[in-house]
Amino acid sequence: MTPPPPAPASPSESPSPPPCAAPSPSSGTGTGGSAVRIGALVPLTRPGWAEAGRHLLAGLELAVRDVNGTGGIAGSPLELVVRDTAADPRKAAAAVDELAGLGVAALAGEYHSVVARAAAAGADALGVPFLCSSAVLDTLTEQPTPWVARLAPAQSHGWEVYADFVLGAGHRRVAVAAEPSVYWESGTGVLRKRLARHGGSLVELDVRALTPAAVCDELVGRRATALLLLTGHPEPALSVVTAVRGDPRLTGIMIGAPAGQPEFTEWGALPGGDGAAVPFLRYLPERLGPLGARVGAALREELGRAPSFVAFEGYDTVTVLADVLRSHGTDRARVAAAWPGVDVEGTRGRIRFSRVPGIGVWQWAWAPVQVVERDRADPERFLVLHSG
Repeated sequence: MTPPPPAPASPSESPSPPPCAAPSPSSGTGTGGSAVRIGALVPLTRPGWAEAGRHLLAGLELAVRDVNGTGGIAGSPLELVVRDTAADPRKAAAAVDELAGLGVAALAGEYHSVVARAAAAGADALGVPFLCSSAVLDTLTEQPTPWVARLAPAQSHGWEVYADFVLGAGHRRVAVAAEPSVYWESGTGVLRKRLARHGGSLVELDVRALTPAAVCDELVGRRATALLLLTGHPEPALSVVTAVRGDPRLTGIMIGAPAGQPEFTEWGALPGGDGAAVPFLRYLPERLGPLGARVGAALREELGRAPSFVAFEGYDTVTVLADVLRSHGTDRARVAAAWPGVDVEGTRGRIRFSRVPGIGVWQWAWAPVQVVERDRADPERFLVLHSG
């Protein structure tokens, strides 16, 4: 899921990204000739959500190794050329220009929606196929484009599933702790419309203007039974959670995070188990098939922990691109023209692209959607609460 990045750290705190990340080592057995290159866009340094970026890159790289282990692309090795976007749309746009000049056959990846929008605009302008892995914002491009396809469900779809879960749990007075951003505003609109259709209401609390203690006061005054965090991670989201959990007036209030912040380890490390029992969206089936199980085991070994859905999105991205490159060659126009004919077994189901009303890119409709939470008794265990 693609929450906007937190505010940039001061120069003394923020690590400098490498000026030019090296291509991933991706040669394997049974390949020869010049490499077929894919440009990979990932947030690897602050203020990007670097843990999500590491999972995305792990999935991309594992799939490249698997492709090369089965002969590559018509006998040539597949190679990633990785660029760190650091959640900066300007860096993403510059990376797209650079990678297009390097002759990549296609672009892949990105996690943050605002960054993916910049990448998609550049890909469309330059005529470079772009398979977006994780960004969910419906308006990934301002106008329909033949050059861009997407694996992640559109925000309007996933967040409607989340709203249905909230309603099903009995909540009709819902508050959102929100920050200004096109992503958060879009999500708020989806939630408001879905709740109103079923007799619910939504109130917005501006976390720029309210301290965590003031957020608690507002929740009490408005008699809200659920608070949804449409805020940056780790702050101010973690401070709001700590304040609400510690306020005896708010015992029993549901805290939710539709953007998926609790998926990653930073959240699970909150003291006192405060990171548990916060329902969030993720894009995995209840049970993985044989391919998903094998990939999941390999990713767990690579990452040292259970892979997030973002890692599976990365793997599926390269799987789709490899299939297209094998069947249609490396000409960019032919790759883009192949989107409507894609029919590939991914880690989370059969992947096919179509045109969805209101969405200007070729869309997998849809990846599986779950609402899950971390188990209070075992924060490393996830409980499935709702599927859609």
